[in-house]
Amino acid sequence: MLMSLGLFVFSIDSLAYDRLQRSTQWRWAANNRLGERPAHQFTGPGEDRITLSGTLAHDITGDGQRLQDLRDLGDSGKAWVLMQGDGVHQGFWFIDSVEENASYFFPDGTPRKIEFTVVLNRNNDGETDTIGTLAMNGTGNPETARTA
Repeated sequence: MLMSLGLFVFSIDSLAYDRLQRSTQWRWAANNRLGERPAHQFTGPGEDRITLSGTLAHDITGDGQRLQDLRDLGDSGKAWVLMQGDGVHQGFWFIDSVEENASYFFPDGTPRKIEFTVVLNRNNDGETDTIGTLAMNGTGNPETARTA
């Protein structure tokens, strides 16, 4: 497992990314002063964004169904726990966008190659009304990710 978002697992045999880019910002308010440089005041954390990029090869890693699974998760409008493959909890993140570029098609229109980009944004961890929950079936095992 490379990483998981809720119950969605990024792994070598399902949806492996080959590039992870993270951008973190902080907010500073500027107040102009006469004859001086502006005074700055720290107003808090800003955007925290992870961009995952990779390639799906139909014969090796499967088709674009995993990208549709991500779209379905994004449709929930919820943030999900992001866990690194080494077990480090990264907070709650939501899917900002999923992009795909398909090429080298089979005669039926199925792409042989899909390049994808997934953008995740960090959610304010204090906003519990936007956090997704996991359903449990009768055996105590997680079924599928759903919203509360």
